[in-house]
Amino acid sequence: MGYESVIFDNDGVLLTLTDMDAHYVGARRAFKELGVVSPSTAHVEAMSIGVTVPELTEICTQYGIDPERFFRARDEAMTAAQRSLIRAGEKQPYADISVLDRLDCPLGVVSSNQRDTVAFAFEHFDIEHYFDSVWAREPTVESLRRKKPRPYYIERAMEDLGVSDALFVGDNESDIEAAHRAGIDSAFIRRPHRVDTQLDVTPDHDVSGLEDVVRIAG
Repeated sequence: MGYESVIFDNDGVLLTLTDMDAHYVGARRAFKELGVVSPSTAHVEAMSIGVTVPELTEICTQYGIDPERFFRARDEAMTAAQRSLIRAGEKQPYADISVLDRLDCPLGVVSSNQRDTVAFAFEHFDIEHYFDSVWAREPTVESLRRKKPRPYYIERAMEDLGVSDALFVGDNESDIEAAHRAGIDSAFIRRPHRVDTQLDVTPDHDVSGLEDVVRIAG
């Protein structure tokens, strides 16, 4: 088929997923930094992954803390926790990442992880050279309003790459929705944690690994 460009989600596509314990540790550190010593377990879980602006605002209001300050502390703590996992080899690239050498179109990354986490991982594993554009979240509440399934970061990557046609590869329904909102095709990658996933959205391609992506992208 061929595409002008291929853009990838990061976690669960290029790099293995972050252990949930690290997410919980990061959220607890953020609460502690802002003076909340014993937050409820439900609030720690809500601020660990998949954070929404309404949830963030409501929970911070309950504790009397500033959402922007809390969220920056949360993202910084998450980055620190993930750096430790990366250094320990507990979060790493999937074995097939080297096949990206076979793609001769410009490549990009759009991640809902923290910008500093992605930058550290790519430098640590020496994979930044594969990508011509990398977008991930800034440590701001506004970044939550822009993350997938909204197409904001995909559109920024496409502008960087100078393309109007691309394939977006992800492992979540929000990735598929974001691609379609951006007016481009999507590929759902079935890494081990997604082998049996049933989708409520329809990707343009269903792939088992990056070899399939290379074949499709031509």
